[in-house]
Amino acid sequence: MLVLLPPSETKRDGGVEGSALDLGQLSFPALGPQRAATLAALARLSRSVSASNTSLGLGPTQRFEIDRNRSVRSSPAMPAIDRYTGVLYDGLDAATLGSDARAWLGRNVAIHSALFGLVAALDPLPAYRLSHNSKLERISLKRHWADAVALQLAVHDGLILDLRSEAYVHLGPAPVRDGSHYVRVVSATSDGATRALNHFNKKGKGELVRELALAGVEPETLDELLEWAASRGIRLERRVEPGGRGELYLVV
Repeated sequence: MLVLLPPSETKRDGGVEGSALDLGQLSFPALGPQRAATLAALARLSRSVSASNTSLGLGPTQRFEIDRNRSVRSSPAMPAIDRYTGVLYDGLDAATLGSDARAWLGRNVAIHSALFGLVAALDPLPAYRLSHNSKLERISLKRHWADAVALQLAVHDGLILDLRSEAYVHLGPAPVRDGSHYVRVVSATSDGATRALNHFNKKGKGELVRELALAGVEPETLDELLEWAASRGIRLERRVEPGGRGELYLVV
């Protein structure tokens, strides 16, 4: 199983003392050329404070983000699942998981970074600032990543749970086939209908991944996943959307 998570704009400081970014340690090595190109473009952008503020959408109190980008190749690294913060990652709370659950994350979870493309949950990353809508000289992030990431997902022959935001789906769509499912978080209304959640959908996604990691399950089919979810009181509902994309509703 492959669970796809979005990144977060907010990131934790620090890392393992003496460590630094090593592209050779990152999973999905076929994305190496794209990673090198985005890192080079980010280095060029970081020479200018004003250009960085404009391209990255930074405010006057966020100069530290430019400093992070300037030292992205030399600053200490930590596992990607610990680097990202925010509502989804608070719900997952990976730091409190035991070694077996964290190993499950390393085998089954990938995070889609605008700077590095797909990375495995335990891949060591530095702190940086680059979002799906950031502007880089001579690089359109959508054109830069979409085909390369989509190819990496297409060759995965197991179950795919896509928990990314739509913005990151555009940077590398998952294949439209049996076994690949986009997950939407909804709430149940009093009349039995469902409605989409916005901000709080992130918490639901994080909590779902945490439950999977704690259980250590690696279902090979959607039926196996739905059976496990039902046994845990987790309400996952299969939907088929126009165009044939399989979707799951996580009802919270």
